[in-house]
Amino acid sequence: MLTAKGISKSYGSLQVLKEINITFNSAEIVSIVGASGAGKSTLLHILSTLDRADAGDIFFNDQKISDFSDKELAAFRNKQIGFIFQFHNLLPEFTALENVCLPAWIALSQGDKEKTEAEINKIATELLTVLGLGERKNHLPSELSGGEQQRVAVARALMNSPAIIFADEPSGNLDSKNAEELHQLFLKLREQFGYAFVIITHNEQLANLADRKLLMQDGKLC
Repeated sequence: MLTAKGISKSYGSLQVLKEINITFNSAEIVSIVGASGAGKSTLLHILSTLDRADAGDIFFNDQKISDFSDKELAAFRNKQIGFIFQFHNLLPEFTALENVCLPAWIALSQGDKEKTEAEINKIATELLTVLGLGERKNHLPSELSGGEQQRVAVARALMNSPAIIFADEPSGNLDSKNAEELHQLFLKLREQFGYAFVIITHNEQLANLADRKLLMQDGKLC
């Protein structure tokens, strides 16, 4: 589904990524571990099109997306890729429901007529219900627990039914109970809906749940 060939990235004289080649398959969970500074987040940003490589190409279903313009990449990213970060990055003035709706609203504002406003609200409500937050949909982030906020962020990542979800230390800001619940949620979503996940993590439990566990060391994947 997603293939990277010869990905390299440097910051000044420091080469962070060194000709990385990797393929991610549909409905697959891949974890990437390694020491801080090994280049994990840089790789995630490039694979997810948030940043561009100095060299190499990225293909999505055999389409070379690394040649897309910034505008084309933004539209592709909003439609095909979901993001979950350590800090949920919810908009504090928006309710849980409104935060989940955001990716679809962006698509709508860019001319995507695939969903109406009513359909967007319906899908967002269904997602929150699946994640156990149906009765909390009208609450602001400040009225939710840390675990609930992260589940809202997961629902937001799923809003446009992306092909692949990138998660950067998704349970790093949660206590052990909420972290375990989040990890099991990823497995449930993969089994129920076929989502693919690429997860950067220092959490060994989460890393070991993946179908593939990769080590990043000295700018390369082992």
